[in-house]
Amino acid sequence: MKKVVFVVCFLLAFAGMNFAQTAPAKKQGAKKEQAAPAKKDTAPKKKDGSPDMRYKANKAAADTTKHMKKNGTPDKRYKENKKS
Repeated sequence: MKKVVFVVCFLLAFAGMNFAQTAPAKKQGAKKEQAAPAKKDTAPKKKDGSPDMRYKANKAAADTTKHMKKNGTPDKRYKENKKS
C-alpha cells in the first residue's frame, strides 16, 4: 500500500511540474504596431551599441562635453570651464 501511495504522489508531483513549465498562451488578435523611430542616427556604432570613436561624426559629439568633477560641478583646471 505504501508503494502505491508513493507512486501516486510521485506522478502528481511530476504532473504539477509539467504544468508549471508551460508558457502562457499569447493572444494573436491584439498585436501592437511598433512606431518607426523618428530620427535615424547616421553615426556608426559598435556591436554593443556604443558610438565608434574612430569616426569623425562620433568624435565631434564627444568633444562638446565639459570636464566635470565627481560631484557634477565643472572642473576649473580646464580652460573651457574657466569662462563660466
